[in-house]
Amino acid sequence: MADRQPSTDALRPSETYDGRITVRLMDDEDGVEEVRCSSYTDAIELVRENQDNVAAAKIIDRDDDVVFTSAEMDIDVWEAAWENEKRSMRVSVEPHDCPYESISCFANDLCVQCQMDEIQSRW
Repeated sequence: MADRQPSTDALRPSETYDGRITVRLMDDEDGVEEVRCSSYTDAIELVRENQDNVAAAKIIDRDDDVVFTSAEMDIDVWEAAWENEKRSMRVSVEPHDCPYESISCFANDLCVQCQMDEIQSRW
């Protein structure tokens, strides 16, 4: 088994994946197996594939927080909540026209150049 991770209370979906999502598969006979996943989607699929074969399956996020545990919740319910949170994050970002045309510059998360401009404008 391998490591991958998501949770229920800490739904912080991201479009950037770096392999730091872990699925922990716990079995009474085989012990614990951790599987690294490149995305929450991969982690969810791994849980689905193994949930009937293990005592518990957990998804752990990049901050080592357990975001899902099969002992307390259903993966389909958790996935629906995760998808809803991901959609709401896309919708709730305020539009921001970056004068530097940075694609990663948002009203609530400015690029470095816009941050410097903001600080300079205070003086």
